[in-house]
Order: sequence, then C-alpha cells, then structure tokens
Amino acid sequence: MTLRSAESLESTEGSRARWGHPGTAAPVAEEFCEAAQLATAMEELRRAGWYWGNMTVAEAKERLQDAPEGTFLVRDSSHSEYLLTISVKTSAGPTNLRIEYQDGKFRLDSITCVRSRLKQFNSVVHLIEYYVLMCKNRTEAPSNGTVHLYLNKPLYTSTPSLQHRCRITINKCTTQIWELPLPTRLKEYLKEYQYQKGSHLHFGLLSSRTGAINSPGTEIPK
Repeated sequence: MTLRSAESLESTEGSRARWGHPGTAAPVAEEFCEAAQLATAMEELRRAGWYWGNMTVAEAKERLQDAPEGTFLVRDSSHSEYLLTISVKTSAGPTNLRIEYQDGKFRLDSITCVRSRLKQFNSVVHLIEYYVLMCKNRTEAPSNGTVHLYLNKPLYTSTPSLQHRCRITINKCTTQIWELPLPTRLKEYLKEYQYQKGSHLHFGLLSSRTGAINSPGTEIPK
C-alpha cells in the first residue's frame, strides 16, 4: 500500500516536463483536489480534540496505561507508509491500529483478503463515527486468548470547552439535530461533530498471541 499524502504532490523532473501536455490536465487537477481534501480532513481531525500529532508508540502507551479500557487517541503513525494510527487501551493493555490512506480515502489497516470489504471514508472523524454507531453495545470477549478492541472514550489533548461538551451532550441525546428549535448556524455546528460519548466501537477480536484482528481481519501493527 502506498501512502498518498500532500508531500507526494511535489513535482519530479519527469512530472514537471508534462505540465503543458493536454492529456495530463485531469490527473494534475485530481491530485490537487486530493491534497485539498486531505488538508480538510486533517483540520477536522485537529478540531475533534483527540488528535495528538507527532507522538511515539512509547508515549501513547504511557498516556493510555492507566486509562480506562476503551480510551483512545489518534496520532501520527511511526510507520513511513502510513499517515495515522489509533492507539487504544484494551483489557490486555494499550495497542495500536494503523489507518490506511490511499486514493483520497481512509480505512482501517487490514490483511489483503478482507481489505476490499472495509468501508472507506473521506475523513478520519467520519471513520471513527461510523464504527461507533455501527456497534454501540459491547459483547463479552471469549476466553480463548482474544480480547475485544473497542473505542469508548477519547483522550483529549486538553479539557474540552463548555461549548464542545454541550455539543457532545446534545448529540448523545438526539440524532434529529435539524428538528431542534435552533438557528440554522447552530444546527450546522452541532452536526459538525457527532461523536457520541459512551458509545462503543467494536472492530473485532484482537489475538493476544498474533497481534491481529481476527474479524474483520484487521492487522494491529504499531
């Protein structure tokens, strides 16, 4: 898998030579569109409050070590081919799940045979929201050496503002934001971020022996 980031848009000698070629206008436009989309997704992630930026595996582990199970954060991946990583506290301790970014889309890292079945998203926040809403109720993990990996509580970089906490509370109480007797601008603000506190994100079963998700087959690398 090849990470396509804004840095990949820097021109090489060969690409500079093709700028004036009529047949390359569409690909060049698509690349700039993708770069703008990535910038928007990253800005949205920063506003979420649980993106920690340049954080090492050891630092993420230290932050999550004493946190409740299900506490998570998103950080820059330490792997050169990936952009971001989810670090989460499981019953077996902190672990990491990389996020793939390719062709303008985000999805969870996975083994090849199930990759095509995983849903892709234009933003990391939407990816998180999808899995949170997909499975709200935690099920009991079997006693065969596996543990459930789920997201329950974001680890914020700083204490959220009262305005943001109100937004979380309102979204927790209702999904009918547009039906509320509020100004349109306020409704748009409420709809921007619908992470529902206390909901569970269930990725599957994490094998404590192999370090891989058994279902849907997502690998758990650092």
